[in-house]
Amino acid sequence: MTNTMQTSVLITGGNKGLGFEAARRLGEQGWKIFLGSRDVGRGTVAAEKLAADGVTVVMVPLDVTSDESVAEAVRLVREHTDRLDVLINNAGAPGRGVAPADATADEIHSVYDTNVYGPVRVTHAFLPLLQAAENPRVVMVSSGGSSFTVVTDPEQPFSKFHELAYSSSKAALNMLTVRYAQALPGIKFNLATPGEIANKKFAATDMNNHTGALTVTEGTDSILRLAMLDADGPTGIFVDRLGPVAW
Repeated sequence: MTNTMQTSVLITGGNKGLGFEAARRLGEQGWKIFLGSRDVGRGTVAAEKLAADGVTVVMVPLDVTSDESVAEAVRLVREHTDRLDVLINNAGAPGRGVAPADATADEIHSVYDTNVYGPVRVTHAFLPLLQAAENPRVVMVSSGGSSFTVVTDPEQPFSKFHELAYSSSKAALNMLTVRYAQALPGIKFNLATPGEIANKKFAATDMNNHTGALTVTEGTDSILRLAMLDADGPTGIFVDRLGPVAW
């Protein structure tokens, strides 16, 4: 086992979009990147791109919906370090935008398996490595659609997107994060949405067919802010790139 003072981060869903951009930006600052990817082939290509730019990166096969995959990811990360400074739970599923009248429990369950149970699986499995770090941080990637304030505002686009699975799964993730923050004060647990709530903007990613007004780099600003918190930084907060987000 090797271990240096290099800051380490595991990013789920790191092979593309916000996850890859966060990996690129943190890697440029000298961080050691554990790049989680459900698709091994795409993850390998993404890791090779980062490595070609001088980033220290380890590709970690990781399907957040599988207990076995998460356990194997822990084993692999432990081969490289005895602590984990930052965990970014980024992997997410958008669902199919099924209208509430047509939504079934199975439809909602498949989204929750990634967006709610996935972060719980990964966080629980990596807690020992996080607790071994001096200033551990967990960043949960949420959404403006998780906010009751946003969804009940008729001026916000998400208020007109009638579905059950995605918005409710992210609202559940918000509550989980606050409860983690309260119960585990030695670790900073915070939430980021990759948008600008006040300006009704969101980041262009595969999840929205790249229709967002913000670049993927701008979308990762809030994620990086929370990933790079100092030891006296806050816990249990929800932010976008402009500042606090109303629950």
